[in-house]
Amino acid sequence: MTLSEKVAVVTGGSSGIGESIVRALAVNGAKVGIGYRSHPEAAEATAQHIKDEGGQAVAIQGDVSVVSDLKKLIGGTVEAFGRLDVMVNNAGIETRTSTLETTEAEYDRVMAVNLKSAFFGTQIAAKQMIDQGEGGRVINISSVHEDWPMPGNTPYCLSKGGMRMLTRTAGVELAPHGINVVGVGPGAVSTPINKETMADAESMKELTDTIPVGRIAETSEIADLVAWLASDESSYIAGTTIFVDGGMMQFSPGL
Repeated sequence: MTLSEKVAVVTGGSSGIGESIVRALAVNGAKVGIGYRSHPEAAEATAQHIKDEGGQAVAIQGDVSVVSDLKKLIGGTVEAFGRLDVMVNNAGIETRTSTLETTEAEYDRVMAVNLKSAFFGTQIAAKQMIDQGEGGRVINISSVHEDWPMPGNTPYCLSKGGMRMLTRTAGVELAPHGINVVGVGPGAVSTPINKETMADAESMKELTDTIPVGRIAETSEIADLVAWLASDESSYIAGTTIFVDGGMMQFSPGL
């Protein structure tokens, strides 16, 4: 597998799954635009590491919930590397609030960061790819919770359910342009978003007891799939989500 000569953008690329995706794309030869909102030192450190290893990367600051910032991220990457082949809509947040508890501000923020950014990131990237005339990939980092309810985290589940239909509908619309839209749905992953759970032994046991393989994923296990999906080897996958969950969605408490 090679991503040589391909150019990618990764939103939320300075930490967690996003950072691992950036590194996996780069190690396979892609030039990468690293999108980040805060903590420039982390994004710049990742970009510098890639350069030190002989690759090419640029860190670009912006808020993915603002369309003009998404245009800046994609436009800045195209300006730096001349084109765009892969768009990874990865940025995401959660409030861990229920239907009865969620405030309007919490709801709006989750939907803007998780779903609005993925929609307009897909739109802006697709227009660039269509102008280039050579197709491309849009990869939406969703969650098992696009399909599997998580009581107490309703806005997050809603946003991921929206990403499910974005992947399917945009996948149908954009395939004739040679643009494959694919979702990746991680289960539980060792990232900062799960730090409270990972810090509590009882919570971790409760979680891993629901995962048939008996552990949570490392970020690299998600990133390696994304790198493959970004390659030409995945050319017949479109409009669907691939779940990377250790069997979590198939778990039955009766077993």
